[in-house]
Amino acid sequence: MQKRIPTNLRFMNIGRILLAAALLLGTSASHANIDYKKDAKYIELRDSMSHAFNDGDSARFYTHLTNLQNYLLENNDLHGYYTQRCNDIIFEMNRQKIFEAYTKAQELSKELREKKLTKEMYMAVNMMGHINRYCGNKEAAKKCWYEVVEMMEKNGYYESIPPIYMNIINVAIDDDAQEALDLMDKAKEIAKKYSPERVFDIETRKTLTYYNEGKIDQFLKGYKVYKEGERKGLSSVHGRSMEAYYLAATGKVDEAIEYAKRELGDEGADAIPLIYERAGRWEEAYKSFKKESLASDSIDNVVLTNSMQGIQEQVELYEAEKKAATVRTTALMGAILLLTLLIIALVYIVQIRKKHLKELRKAYKKAMESEKMKTAFIQNVSHEVRTPLNIITGFAQVIADPDLAADPEERKHISTMMQKSTRQVTILIDEIIGLSLIESTEKMSKDDVTNINNLLRGLQTEYKEYVTDETDIKLETELADDLTLKTNENMLRRIFACLLDNAVKYTEKGCITIHAKQEGDQLQMMVTDTGYGIPAEEAEHIFDRFVKLDNFKEGIGLGLPLSRRLAEQLGGKVELDTTYTDGAQFIVTLPISE
Repeated sequence: MQKRIPTNLRFMNIGRILLAAALLLGTSASHANIDYKKDAKYIELRDSMSHAFNDGDSARFYTHLTNLQNYLLENNDLHGYYTQRCNDIIFEMNRQKIFEAYTKAQELSKELREKKLTKEMYMAVNMMGHINRYCGNKEAAKKCWYEVVEMMEKNGYYESIPPIYMNIINVAIDDDAQEALDLMDKAKEIAKKYSPERVFDIETRKTLTYYNEGKIDQFLKGYKVYKEGERKGLSSVHGRSMEAYYLAATGKVDEAIEYAKRELGDEGADAIPLIYERAGRWEEAYKSFKKESLASDSIDNVVLTNSMQGIQEQVELYEAEKKAATVRTTALMGAILLLTLLIIALVYIVQIRKKHLKELRKAYKKAMESEKMKTAFIQNVSHEVRTPLNIITGFAQVIADPDLAADPEERKHISTMMQKSTRQVTILIDEIIGLSLIESTEKMSKDDVTNINNLLRGLQTEYKEYVTDETDIKLETELADDLTLKTNENMLRRIFACLLDNAVKYTEKGCITIHAKQEGDQLQMMVTDTGYGIPAEEAEHIFDRFVKLDNFKEGIGLGLPLSRRLAEQLGGKVELDTTYTDGAQFIVTLPISE
């Protein structure tokens, strides 16, 4: 039987169930000065908040949550108070308000640091783990949760470690089943000693993992153990999944599907394709996957829309406080709108590709790959947009402070950083628009009569503002000053902008040189720098889309591919000179006449 290809189709809905179960009633009486189990007022406040949480009623929830938080503060239970702050964040996530959840998590982290409540800091880190997982950033989520485990061990919260390990397991299970199994063993050992009531649930989860991995014999053995435990009065949140997979493992596939649809709810989104796949019924597996993929795309769009709405509200607040920032705000909103259009276009492209799959099994696997690529692309673009926007928003708040008494040098630094961040967003937008333009245009017009030396002088002057203090930018031309070229001037300028942006990014000191000369009926122009350089074996790879040799540099890897595609549209080419080893040298070749 083939190994299952991992999927996270209904990740958000499943995440909601797990979060609510794990944290809604998470206040620990051991940290308070009263016995909550006997206090009628606490029980009433807790239950009122709990019911509003489960109903998704924001008006009731926030009213009851505030009352409960005030009660906890009055009784000096900071642990309980901050637990409820976490429930506030979870409520925003369950409403798909990721931007608001992220903001509240950052505020929680800042407050815990300022008050030096190091024992409770794990709460903020745990919330960031859930937010990262919600957004599909698995590695960041795992990093957060491993940090939470370390904090809990340091502060003696051993009874709460097994649920954190289960969070990591839910993330790691698709990519590294062995890591997940090892973590389950760790969680089980800790639970035996500090919270034995969790052991049966962990063992049941481990048995489900055997089915996921196609180890049916081990699954059936585990199922027998599960049933023995059930007869002893034990129960597990994974019980219904165990029953569905048992029906499938014993050949009752159709009964298993009906049971999953009836009993598993949102969890059936993962279970049904897996059951079909294990039975070798690829057509039903593909159809089920396709149905849930469409639902997942719909949820993604809602989350992105809500997040963008939150960003828009922040921008509007900034505009009210500082009207002089109108230009930057417009650029921000344009970036958000463009990101929305790109995501919609990406979803459309994925659907078109699915329609042209020739072989059903191959189609099923490619759909999985497309889902992963989409998530990576959204993460990459979101990160590159979010970083400069966070800088702009942060400095904007500093400038808006009426008590600000910064000296001229500090104000100049703030202005420089905001301008640099705005330019990063502008470059990203230009690259995406440029690539989109040439992909949608069969033939580019070349009606401009352009003086090459004047164009290059203008670029030299413009980019002097962007290089470091230790970097010089030179122009060396062997062309006659009256030499003109019939071309598309805007596209030619974009080619050099992409190459110069790349040179500025990787040259911290030294020199960037623009050189131009005529070779027969060809115009040859070079952009040379003394930066990090590019290995010869990467000479063609760097012209592929989204390729970055240094992931710590800004950008999404579209500049060099865009320069080459534009040059090809103008009848020329762009290539890396691999004989140059003091940095990087790109050669642009264009025909002087067609």
